[in-house]
Amino acid sequence: MFIVTGGAGLIGSAMVWQLNHAGITDILIVDHLGNTTDKWKNLAPLKFDDYMEREDFRSKLHSGFFNGRNIEGVIHMGACSSTTERDASYLIDNNFRYTAELAQYCVDRHIRMVYASSCATYGDGSQGYDDNEETIENLRPLNMYGYSKQLFDLWAKRRGMLKELVGCKFSNIYGPNERHKANMRSVVLRSWEQITASGKMQLFRSYKPEYADGEQLRDFLYVKDAVKMVEYLFNNSKAAGLYNIGSGLAESWNHLVKAAFTALNKPVDIEYIEMPESLRDRYQYYTCAKIDKLRKLGYTGVSMTLDEAVADYLCNYLETGMYLGDE
Repeated sequence: MFIVTGGAGLIGSAMVWQLNHAGITDILIVDHLGNTTDKWKNLAPLKFDDYMEREDFRSKLHSGFFNGRNIEGVIHMGACSSTTERDASYLIDNNFRYTAELAQYCVDRHIRMVYASSCATYGDGSQGYDDNEETIENLRPLNMYGYSKQLFDLWAKRRGMLKELVGCKFSNIYGPNERHKANMRSVVLRSWEQITASGKMQLFRSYKPEYADGEQLRDFLYVKDAVKMVEYLFNNSKAAGLYNIGSGLAESWNHLVKAAFTALNKPVDIEYIEMPESLRDRYQYYTCAKIDKLRKLGYTGVSMTLDEAVADYLCNYLETGMYLGDE
């Protein structure tokens, strides 16, 4: 049995989709569906054996319910990924404590575990974007979400667990199955929504003279490519510690949005708007995930270009209303 937490979310459901492609269906999906989103729709096309709500899963984990079961591995993608979440206690429990409980369970029983960290741990990038465990003490995340991820990375390192666990420091992931994410929807999805509704797209102005409006840079990675990297790390017994999951390229919001206009066969019309003051001191102007460590491990996969990925997402999923697994 494989356990995929956050299995109804963007990366988690794509991970189940990737496992299905490998012929794996003996999967327990763990998530919190709630009653305010249509996240459940991500599950409908996927093949899995069972579903369990997050709190029920945590309770069963502590009660010994899974003891003696043949767990092939745990892919822990479950987390609150909102970079604007202000409830620090909630983030500590959901992103740090929950992960620590699951990691301790897996390490004690020698169960393979891959978990979601984040490139948000790098903060403003002044310490670089190197996925070297020895330097993580120096990182200063810009928001509470990033710190909740950093806290677990540090906790695992100090206990020697990073010699067994694999932490995936995801960059800006986008793609099918993110329609439930409310204000955390990617700019690609927002582009489709705005362009189809009004013919134009809004982007934040720059407040640093070295960056023109829309020329702030991000490492964008299509979710289909992200889960291939995660699958490789899970299956490679030599993989341990932290690995950046990104394209290895820094590309502008303007490039991304222009790719959306091109995919939709619409003339480019970008409007630059003021950034809320509450975000200005926590905004990352540049991110680029070094993936040398993943390459050195032997990963040779070639990711889609930004233009190819945006076109695939918009034309084959958003325009058609399809989800991963409907293909």
